[in-house]
Amino acid sequence: MRHREPERSPTPSAQRLQSVAAEFEIPADRVYADWTELAAAGRLAEAAIVATQDRLHLAPAVALADLGYHLLLEKPMAPTETEAAEIAAAAVRNGVILAVCHVLRYTPYTKLVKGLLDEGRIGRLVAVEHLEPVGWWHHAHSFVRGNWRREDESGPMLLTKSCHDIDWLVHLFGGLPERISSFGSRTHFRPEQRPEGAADRCLDCPVEPVCPYSAKRLYLGALADPDQHFWPLGAVTPEPTEQAVLHALRTGPYGRCVYTADNDVVDHQVVTMEFAGGATCSFTMSAFTPMEHRHTRLMGTHGYLDGDGRTLRHVDFRTGAETTLDSAEAGGPSASDGHGGGDEGLVEAFLAAVAAGDPSLVSSDAAASLASHRVVWAAERARRSGEVVRL
Repeated sequence: MRHREPERSPTPSAQRLQSVAAEFEIPADRVYADWTELAAAGRLAEAAIVATQDRLHLAPAVALADLGYHLLLEKPMAPTETEAAEIAAAAVRNGVILAVCHVLRYTPYTKLVKGLLDEGRIGRLVAVEHLEPVGWWHHAHSFVRGNWRREDESGPMLLTKSCHDIDWLVHLFGGLPERISSFGSRTHFRPEQRPEGAADRCLDCPVEPVCPYSAKRLYLGALADPDQHFWPLGAVTPEPTEQAVLHALRTGPYGRCVYTADNDVVDHQVVTMEFAGGATCSFTMSAFTPMEHRHTRLMGTHGYLDGDGRTLRHVDFRTGAETTLDSAEAGGPSASDGHGGGDEGLVEAFLAAVAAGDPSLVSSDAAASLASHRVVWAAERARRSGEVVRL
């Protein structure tokens, strides 16, 4: 499964701007070089999407909220708690709807899981094990060579990638954890792990044919699949040709050896949480997996759920019966769409909320999104200090 997460350049791309304008037939007088030009034009619509790079969320989000725009804000809200709180305050101050792109809340699968929990089908939730399998090549693409490879340019891995999952787990438990610990590091993608004889770029490397992280294999292979031209290939070059790919691998960041890049984010991390009443949760993010749906085991006093992002195995302790439930049978956004249907589900909910003027139609408001982000920052403090952090 391939999630479509197109990387965006730190500076606006004139080529992409014109491409989008042409695709959606946007008049020339409504095409702006950056968000400041848009804001200077006043309020032109009811809603705006803020999908700049992570560290460029604060200024446009606050300015557009002050103009009265309802906001669909890419996750994470911001790289720091102070900035995220400013964004949340701007939404409240202006009475606008703020929907953070925590798309996992909006999948048919999540609705199925949450519904079973709320119905008491497994009794009281006591423990959860949750795995985010980032995928070996995806991690190399986005978090070793790509835009999210460095904390000072984006943020820690738990924030930029896994705030999805922390928010989802908080959603399932229906409240925030009380105590948090965390462990993780950049274990593999570092100079000490570089194979003997490896070159600085895959195009020059004698080890490349047997390296799991070969940029040559990944990006030249993507040429044969039109579905991959937008992502991941679109992050490497706007032109899906062999010549363009080879030029990009020779000159750009996506052709670098994963062991000599300037990345510093973790490649695996574990977060453990304790909730009110003693319920516990363990979350694992790992680069060293296939790229696929999340895997979750939910253990209750009366039953057990084991899910893979689409189907759920339900064991009822009272009868011993086992049932397999398929979230696709419930209808709604397709599980084959972005983030298991969550992308489409979020957009539908946001547009419905704006049209009706009803913020309750989105799953979480500004305060709830800020609260789950605070769990992420607490986990990062725990990882760095080695201490248990109490919220």
